[in-house]
Amino acid sequence: MRLQNNVAVVTGAASGMGRAIAILYAKEGAKVVVSDINVDGANSTVEEIKSNGGEAIAVMANVAKEEDIQNLIDTAVNTYGTLDILVNNAGIMDNFEPAGDIEDDKWERIFAINTTSVMRATRKALPIFLEKQKGVIINVASIGGLNGARAGAAYAASKHAVIGFTKSTGFMYAQKGIRCNAIAPGGVETNIGTSMTSINEFGMGRAQLGMGANPRIGKPEEIANIALFLASDESSFVNGTVITADAGWTAY
Repeated sequence: MRLQNNVAVVTGAASGMGRAIAILYAKEGAKVVVSDINVDGANSTVEEIKSNGGEAIAVMANVAKEEDIQNLIDTAVNTYGTLDILVNNAGIMDNFEPAGDIEDDKWERIFAINTTSVMRATRKALPIFLEKQKGVIINVASIGGLNGARAGAAYAASKHAVIGFTKSTGFMYAQKGIRCNAIAPGGVETNIGTSMTSINEFGMGRAQLGMGANPRIGKPEEIANIALFLASDESSFVNGTVITADAGWTAY
């Protein structure tokens, strides 16, 4: 029970990696606040956790809205008394648009969900962590945040920003008992593809050049295992860095 007596918030936990992280955290003893804009899916995750003897609640949150993030963290503290682990997992894809085809509203939506939400949730959690001089932040980035040919320009930029934010936060609060790390998954079996609406042919064509080098698709549970390591004391010396989980795809 590596997370016994810990309280964790996981965003985007109705499905995919977020759901797997929430379920594993509960299995390891954490009280989990399962957050998602899809409240039915969040409730389903909670039901699975409870059926396995774990403890969890669901909170509907659109992470693009500041007031939803405020409510999410406040609900966690009001329900369980504190917060120990924040997992910023919620995210969406772009349509592989290159820079010349980006539309402002789509750029702003991708950044609101993928990047600004990470900042806002971190900002909200930090006073709690600073008061007790202990806390863990895990940001789910992407190999799209390390390379330029795994998505469109907006997604790549949003995830590069998450990685920069992670490194800055890890460094700034390193002497305050707070750790902040990121996971950069490769291709993983999730439903993030449903956020794509109209694939840009030119952008996808360029990105396809590296797609054939992908050794395999990952399972959400494989990412959850990394998130467990980063949340636990086993990673006490790991801070301000990125763990790439892509079966060697970016080694090509």
